Amino acid sequence: MGLLSRLLIGIAVALAGLLPGAVHAPASPPSPCLLAPVRAPVVDGYRSPWCLWCRGNRGLEYATVPGTPVRAAAGGVVRFSGQVAGTLYVVIEHPSGLRTTYGKLSSVGLGVGVSVPAAGRVGIAGARLFFGVRAPARLGGGYLDPARFLTRLVGPARLVPTDGSPARNPQSGRPRRFTCTARDAAR
Repeated sequence: MGLLSRLLIGIAVALAGLLPGAVHAPASPPSPCLLAPVRAPVVDGYRSPWCLWCRGNRGLEYATVPGTPVRAAAGGVVRFSGQVAGTLYVVIEHPSGLRTTYGKLSSVGLGVGVSVPAAGRVGIAGARLFFGVRAPARLGGGYLDPARFLTRLVGPARLVPTDGSPARNPQSGRPRRFTCTARDAAR
């Protein structure tokens, strides 16, 4: 193989590392369950960008009522708390290595290095809340779709009378439990 051929192959291999899949799809992302940071409708879903600097939506955007408390999706340590281009953000690193980002906050009461429990207060939302998830640095640190990690409340199926008779007490029977959509998808 000639020098030119080896050089071209080397360039091709180097450029392959810059492809969108290499930037945004870590080899084996963890799949812990995360709590939704607010109870509000998602108005802009995750859209993976084509490249590191390309347009897209690297998280979920919630339509929140200004003043809504924002809660930590899981327990962890604050790694960043402050402004980026005039917008308040908090980044929390979790034991799994995932990092969750909370943006477009109207106020923040946490400093870097502070431990936050799951559902602990992160800050106060403005009219919108950005919620993002990034893979651990050891897996490339790429952006992940937060919806894959959010929990949902699941209860046992129960029949509802159609003849007008009163329904049984919904509290009787098996208790409800949280399940993770990411784990459900992996089954």
